[in-house]
Amino acid sequence: MDYRTLGRTGLKVSALCLGTMQWGWTADEETAFAVMDAFVEQGGNFIDTADVYSRWVEGNPGGVSEQIIGRWMKARRNRRQIVLATKVRGRMWDGPNGEGLSRSHIMRAVEDSLRRLETDVIDLYQIHADDLNTPMEETLRALDDLVRQGKVLYIGCSNIVAWRLMKALGISERWGLARYDSLQPHYHLVHRREFEAELKPLCESEGLGVIPYSPLAGGFLTGKYRPDAPPPPSARLSGVKRYFNEHGWRVLAAVERVAAERGATPAQIALAWQLSQPVITAPIIGANSVAQLQELLPAATMRLTAAEMAVLDEASRPQP
Repeated sequence: MDYRTLGRTGLKVSALCLGTMQWGWTADEETAFAVMDAFVEQGGNFIDTADVYSRWVEGNPGGVSEQIIGRWMKARRNRRQIVLATKVRGRMWDGPNGEGLSRSHIMRAVEDSLRRLETDVIDLYQIHADDLNTPMEETLRALDDLVRQGKVLYIGCSNIVAWRLMKALGISERWGLARYDSLQPHYHLVHRREFEAELKPLCESEGLGVIPYSPLAGGFLTGKYRPDAPPPPSARLSGVKRYFNEHGWRVLAAVERVAAERGATPAQIALAWQLSQPVITAPIIGANSVAQLQELLPAATMRLTAAEMAVLDEASRPQP
């Protein structure tokens, strides 16, 4: 496993981050424990979750993924070996303050996450999405207080546009507040423009670590979906169908061509394409089984040649 520093911090994280949205949704606790065990055994130390996972599932109140991770770390006694990331923003209780990035919501939500994770500190606390209804300075001062209190070590952001991120960095610099050290964007070969247009140069300029979510396009880039066959059952199928078009199939064909020539799997190539870009710290991978995880892990040390990158870049060039 390769390790990289998170942005301009001194924090070392594995080149692949294990996403856990599926814990308590498409993977039960026993499976979750097995996957996390295998991840750590192969050198992985970076685990990402969110308080809201997976509140959209019937009977799931949210916080289930955090609870499973907390029980696993307690059972394995490995908290010091784990770089633990979680998020705040989504609705977690009823009432007007049950969601958002107000001081009121953040201060209550972090205590709930700490309790569920059975820890006294969160390594990376991220805003899950921007909140246009809360003054940015209020959010940043609340997060800065958590850093000063030792409940949070670093802060990051996700699902935010470039000008808002730059404004947040400016506020932190002006008032001497903790600043966002990482960005978690939606980024993969079939969805490039959102990150590359403005967020990518901003992260490069300001030294933010980049930990993309959905690097395999919800499973589309694994090759399990075919243009000439009915799609297999999947809990994420409704979201993946957006890539069932000429552009998506062209990208997949290029990924499969590079994979065949290299003797790798399409998923490994899609991850290696990201990791071959210096701006990327660690794509967030998901796995519903140890077998799925084992397929993805070799990508952590795989780098593509300039020729391979050119093939993928040309096939996936964003459409006008």
